[in-house]
Amino acid sequence: MAYQQPAVPSCPAQASYCVPYKTMISGGLQPGKCISIEGVINPQACRFVINLRHRSGIAFHYNPRFDENWVVRNTLTLEKWGPEECSGGMPFYKGQTFQIIISCNPYHYNVFANGMQVHTYNHRFTNLGEIDILEVTGDLYLTAVHV
Repeated sequence: MAYQQPAVPSCPAQASYCVPYKTMISGGLQPGKCISIEGVINPQACRFVINLRHRSGIAFHYNPRFDENWVVRNTLTLEKWGPEECSGGMPFYKGQTFQIIISCNPYHYNVFANGMQVHTYNHRFTNLGEIDILEVTGDLYLTAVHV
């Protein structure tokens, strides 16, 4: 029997980062810090997720849902989700490139899609310096991430 390499996540030629993607946010978040994510949404996309995590939960969950045609924002604290925020429409399109910038402000996040502000989300987890992990997963290819 021939030796077989273990399976590894596949990355298309145009992608720079494999999905699911996870990286540290050096020094945690603070007002004035921005996170930039660029890529291509899969043509048959259902959903993708961007999470800003801390040790015991998710401070900011950003979840475009093409199957529901909206973007859910939420926070996971002590293994319980808060109320979903879904207003503001769907600024993303299947099969298209995108750039998302999450700007951390003293009391909220501003989310920009392709240069336009599309969502604001008030901090529910306020110990910003403890938010130290960025996760991206779902139906997309990543071409650039700047933390």
